[in-house]
Formats: sequence, C-alpha cells, structure tokens
Amino acid sequence: MVCKRHTEGAMKVGVLTVSDTASRDATTDRSGPVLVELFESDPDNWAVTQKAVVPDDIDKIRNTVKEWCDTEKLNLIVTSGGTGFAVTDVTPEAVKPLLEKEAPGLVHGMLASSYAITPFAVMARLIAGVRGQTIILTVPGSPKGAKENVEAVLKMMPHACELAAGENSRALHKGGVKQLEKEAGVEGGNAHTRRHDPHHHHHHGHYHSKVGGNLSKSFDQPVTRRHRESPYPMISVTEAQQIIADHSFVLNYEEKKVDHNLVGCVVAEDVAAPENVPAYRASIVDGYAVIASDDPGVYPVVTVSHASAGEHQPLKPGQIARVTTGAPLPPGATAVVMVEDTILKSTKEDGKEENEVEILVDAKDGNNVREIGSDVKAGSVIMRKGEEITSVGGEVGVLASVGRAKVKVYKKPIIGLLSTGNEVVPHDREGGLKSGEIRDSNRPTLHTTITAWGYPVVDLGIAKDTAQDLESTLRTALEKTDVVITTGGVSMGELDLLKPTIEHSLKGTIQFGRVAMKPGKPTTFATIPWHDGSTKLIFALPGNPASATVTFNLFILPSLRKAAGYEPAALPKIKVILAESVRLDPRPEYHRAILHVDNEGRLKAHSTGGQRSSRIGSMQKANALLCLPSIEELDGKTELVAGETVDALVLSRLHGSM
Repeated sequence: MVCKRHTEGAMKVGVLTVSDTASRDATTDRSGPVLVELFESDPDNWAVTQKAVVPDDIDKIRNTVKEWCDTEKLNLIVTSGGTGFAVTDVTPEAVKPLLEKEAPGLVHGMLASSYAITPFAVMARLIAGVRGQTIILTVPGSPKGAKENVEAVLKMMPHACELAAGENSRALHKGGVKQLEKEAGVEGGNAHTRRHDPHHHHHHGHYHSKVGGNLSKSFDQPVTRRHRESPYPMISVTEAQQIIADHSFVLNYEEKKVDHNLVGCVVAEDVAAPENVPAYRASIVDGYAVIASDDPGVYPVVTVSHASAGEHQPLKPGQIARVTTGAPLPPGATAVVMVEDTILKSTKEDGKEENEVEILVDAKDGNNVREIGSDVKAGSVIMRKGEEITSVGGEVGVLASVGRAKVKVYKKPIIGLLSTGNEVVPHDREGGLKSGEIRDSNRPTLHTTITAWGYPVVDLGIAKDTAQDLESTLRTALEKTDVVITTGGVSMGELDLLKPTIEHSLKGTIQFGRVAMKPGKPTTFATIPWHDGSTKLIFALPGNPASATVTFNLFILPSLRKAAGYEPAALPKIKVILAESVRLDPRPEYHRAILHVDNEGRLKAHSTGGQRSSRIGSMQKANALLCLPSIEELDGKTELVAGETVDALVLSRLHGSM
C-alpha cells in the first residue's frame, strides 16, 4: 500500500476538544485552537482537516473518533481534555475500546516530558494507539499541557503515521535509528533532558527554579542574603487563571432538602418530574365549565367546583358548572366560559345561589382549560445537571411543584480565612492604634464577600510573622478546609514567610508567585498534597485591602465556583462605556468602578476614585472591575477617554440611573 503522505502531501489531522463547557460555548475552547496552531505551523507535514468540540460523554467522544478513523481516514487524531480523575473525565474510557493496537511508548514519552517539569504529570491518564490507519493520542485539557504533551512526540509522528498507513517498514528503517533520528530532527541519549533547558517554560504553567527546587528563601537565611528581586517569574493574568483552573476540582455531591437553603447550589443530577403538573384538568379563569358542543343559551348551574380537593359529579349535555381559577373541571366538561361572557338569568329560592346562567359565546373544545401535564409532564427533565438554583425562586418553585423533597447538589468548598502580620490587630479591638499597627479590614471584607456567595467560612484569625505560627495555623486549617485564603506575607520583606512555609514546611508547590497586574502583583497560588490523598489549595493574597479584594474576585471566586459545579466559573464580562477618562498603567489594571444603566439603557462606568492598592474605599459601592489594558497593549496610549468602551467584570447587581 502506498503511504497517503506521499500521494496527498501533508498528513491529515483531527483535533477533538472534550469539554462540557466548550461544547455549550465554543468560544471557551482554549486547547483546541492551540493544537490547531501547533499543527498548522508545520504545513509540510500536517493539515488539520477535522475540528470538533464534544461534551464529556463516552458515546459522543467514541462516535466522533470512530467516524474520523473509519470514514474520514485521518492519519492522526488528538483529543484534549477528560484525562484526569474527575467524575466527568471519561476520554480514556471512550477511546481505549476503539484501539486495535496500544502505543505505550508514546504515552511514556508524553508523561516523561511533563514529569520532568512537574510531578503532577502523573495525574494525567493518557491513552495512545492505532485504529486502522489512524494514530490516536489523548492529552490533557490545559492548553499548555496539551501542547507540551504533543510536542514531546510530534517529531516522531510523521514516521509513525507512515507506518500506520501501510508504508514498508523495512524500507523506512533502512538507514537505522540514527538516520531516523536525523530525519526527525531529534537526538538520542539524554535529548529530553537537554530540551528542557533552564529557560524553558513548561506549558502547564510551572517553571524552573533559578536557585534549586524551591524558589523561596530558607528560614535560617540572613536578610543580607535575601533575594533582591523576586525569583518567581512574572506571568499574565490569563496564565494565572488557567493554572488555577487546571488545579481546581469539582467536589462530590450531597442530597439537600428542597427549600430556601438551596439558593446558590448547583444541581448534580438531571431531575425528572415524578408527576404531572397539573395533575388534573383545571380551569384557567373564573367562569362556567361547559360542554363545547352545546350552543350559546340559558343553562342550569348544577354544581360548583372550587380550587380544592374533592369529587365532582359528571356534567351532562344541557348543564353547566360554576368553576373558580385553578379548580378541577367536572368529568364531561370540555371548555370554560369566562364569567364576563355570561348573564345571570335566575337564582335559587334563597337568592344566594345561581340557578340559571346564559352563555353568550360559542365555546371551543379546550378553551380556558389547563390540560393534565400541560405545564410539566411526568418523566420530563425539569432541571439539568449543572444548573444553578437562584434567589429568583423559580428553580425551587419547579422542584416543589412536582413534589421533590430532596435534590442532589454539588458540595460547596469550605474556606479558611487567615490574616497575617505582626502589625495587624483585630478591627474591633478597643482603644487607639499604637505606632505601626493597622486594623484588620481584609478578613471582615473577604468573609462578607465569601459568605454572600454562599460558601462556608472558617475564621482562622491573625497569624504572627513567625514560621512556627504560620505552619501551625496552616496545618490546623488544612485539616478542616478545602481552600485556605491568606492575606499579607507574600512580598519581598524579611518577615514575608508564607512562601517558604508552604514550600519547606508543608512540602507544597508554588504554582505561581507573581502576576503582571495592578493591583495584586505578589498574588501567589500553591497546592499542598495532603495526607488523605487530596490536594489542598492555598491562595496567598497581598496585604493591601484593595489588592486582596480584586484578586479574590479575579482568581479565587472562579475556583470556588468551579468546585461547587458552576460552568462557566468565571464572573460575567460585559462591555461598558466610560463615564470619565482613566489613566493607563504599564501593567494591566483592574479599576474599581460603579456600573449603572443610564436613561437611554446604556451601561455606564464611573470610577470609585483613587485606586491605590491600600485604599479599601475604592471598593465601596463598586459593582465592577474595569479591565484596563496596559500602555504597551495600546501601543503607548496612556489614557482612555470618556465615551470609550472597555470590558468589565460584574461583581454584583447593577444600579439604576445616577
């Protein structure tokens, strides 16, 4: 058989993104475009002919891969996503039964490449193999992780695809392994180690230390030997958000009672209605139940049906029954005529009850009747997995209407909240402040925000700037929480001990330690392997109050929402009109603002004033963060003027006209 590569030019590639979120909104697909760009950068070897996004569903994944192999006859298929340990991660289970030959060497190559950067590479359940003439690779859903894994084997893939397509192996191997390595542009021996030089940035968001395994100072290091500049690479906001998303986890579910306490929960199951709504044929209006085949005229009122339980005598031709809104129709009735379309003709002897009523209109079958199951049919899905139960009340109302007493929802993460610093005192301590003291505004502020979003909080108080106090407090906190949020202690000061405590004492990994943004540059994110097999998350925020609040909304809240089952987890981003001019900064800035709807229905943004990171007043009344680009991003432009449009992250409800 002649190899397709030689007859049709480049190898045909399919890129399949596996993601519930991206399947609902393709614009959230990050890994697919990255892989497409990788292949398209080498047009001599690769041509991407198929691209798709499917949810985390075994059948949909399997059907797509099978079609691409058996019908489209692709040379290579790469799936990204669904390779982890989450409940919804099923890509390996979908792909493995399709393979006619497994390729453990490719899996080893990809894992070894990632493991050289981070031990977390072992958390990827990768699969590789051959079906027909197609090679299939599964890689993680992180854009950088996906690219890193594919790059690890990409130079060998043309040769592998040629063999899978039927090329003569003896002819291909004629020059020996060294010749194959030369043609592929790879080196033998310890080439992998050399490829990851000290300046190579791993595509999962991890980085190499300039000073060894841990970048933070040791506890016994004198101040004269401290870093004069941060050893942590500066990364973008987007990179930081992706790293956090890669390490955030969806919690298990619990059954909760259907009542007001469900607000803010996310449903963890498809909920089917156990009964019809309405359960009986009901009147939509106050009026008279009739038999539609009877003509307009005068009829005796033989019974009354109120909106209450009970039996009702059948209605015969030539009879009518008085009914109230929501009341059951008597058996035999086929329509309801509104009371406004009738005339009272006579009363009973006591004068209190109707005897005869004239029907003035020609009734049609089904007029003003709510049929059984017309609102909700028994067995129909009334809520989908992943839907939020809001404070509007509609979701609880629907569940209650069909008799659901309990429902499965995702658990919410438990948050530990800790302030740090020798200078920090409780906000409610009586008496004045001594020189050098500051009141703790961070903990009450963040506690309020977290509680308002519906997450349980463990107040950890204030820790002093000592390694022993920090370690003891954090160990205790991690035993009873899923996520710990700290403020302070992450900058360059000699008493900023949080990072070394995480790395040296808790054996954690600093995933990033600096972000190119204003405010919030020292923001730090770390993961801690815990003794129960779980991974704990630590978000170490700057001590300045505005910085802490901004970075909470930008980084932590999406992680908490993901843990609680929200998709998408990030805050909504909208376009708004600047009500006044704002200065730009060399760094991207998140400017606190008040959004309101003006008299013409447009969204206007007013600055809250001075944006200094220590000024918590800049968050007062703020319901949005304006996403201001850096000066460099706008080619040296230093100001956005009133009337220009910018992106804004919505923090809370909008205001009316100001």
